[in-house]
Amino acid sequence: MNSLESKMAAFSRLLGIMDELREKCPWDKKQTLESLRHLTIEETYELGDAILKNQPNEIRGEIGDLLLHMVFYSKIASENGWFDVGDALHAICDKLIQRHPHVYGDVVANDEDTVKSNWERLKLKEGRKGVLSGVPASLPALVKASRIQDKARGVGFDWPNSQDVWNKVREEMEEFRAEVENGSDKMEAEFGDLLFSLVNYARFNGINPENALEKTNLKFIHRFNYLEEHAALDGKVLAEMRLDEMEYYWNEAKRKNI
Repeated sequence: MNSLESKMAAFSRLLGIMDELREKCPWDKKQTLESLRHLTIEETYELGDAILKNQPNEIRGEIGDLLLHMVFYSKIASENGWFDVGDALHAICDKLIQRHPHVYGDVVANDEDTVKSNWERLKLKEGRKGVLSGVPASLPALVKASRIQDKARGVGFDWPNSQDVWNKVREEMEEFRAEVENGSDKMEAEFGDLLFSLVNYARFNGINPENALEKTNLKFIHRFNYLEEHAALDGKVLAEMRLDEMEYYWNEAKRKNI
């Protein structure tokens, strides 16, 4: 691995390149905070994909892309006289020290739950309006549910044990099923309650529901692609196949652990 000096030199190199691009490149000169925003979101998802696929080289590249975006935002901010990248770095360093009193102070925290609880209490002391005010409104619903539950747990609002959560899942499942059987207009609301309780149960068992669902999405895509490709190799048209014919290829993909 590179030394601290080498890492500092690499970061300095990136800052220098950013200065040059902002001065000389027509595209880079044109960018604003708003124009970069959607690109940053896209890069974040690309990093997430690389992590789930366990692709170290891709992860390295996507981290670089995101670092570039952070430097870009800081460059634009400095041009407006707001702050520069050094201010942003010092701000996060100060925040980390302040929110880790068990490392940089005399507070005792011997487990993860205590650390999280202290973190949320410190944020409230810093002026945060409410426990849930820090959850971004634009987060995808599944991620948002996890963050809401994490933050509530940080101040002690949580189920006492996993079994109670599972009982709640079963209760919500029955309520959803009843609304479906009745054709009620409450089906959507009950389905939302069921999903929220499943996210809660996943959290109690150390499962990230967003990662779990995305891995299942990828698995389905791989198996469906196998079905489609191998059916075509056998001269079959997917839209004209019976379900049992499709299931043959699907089960073949499962046997091959695709």
